[in-house]
Amino acid sequence: MTASRQTQVFWGGGLLLAAGLAAGAVAAFAAAPAEKVISVQAMKFEFSPETINLKKGEPVILELTSIDRAHGFKVPGLGLHADILPDTTVRVRVVPDKVGRFTFACDNFCGDGHEDMEGVIVVSE
Repeated sequence: MTASRQTQVFWGGGLLLAAGLAAGAVAAFAAAPAEKVISVQAMKFEFSPETINLKKGEPVILELTSIDRAHGFKVPGLGLHADILPDTTVRVRVVPDKVGRFTFACDNFCGDGHEDMEGVIVVSE
């Protein structure tokens, strides 16, 4: 085989390998399930829902919105924090790495009753 023919075979094989890897990556991406999205509304002195159930190791997007004023969303046990402004959506991605019950609360003073504004994330196996 001549040197130029060896170069053609080398480049041809490399292109086929690259095309195969790219096709495999696209197939893997297409096969990946979409992350679950859970909407959480903050309003004067409450969150809805008050209980969020998650599975350990499964990624979830929390979509946080406020319908009345600025609120906070803090989950110390999972290391989460977000500020939620009225008429905006804040997306927080969480992949729980431990099982348990984790309290979340508004950490932005929003008036009398603020101290009762909390909920719980329950993470199970």
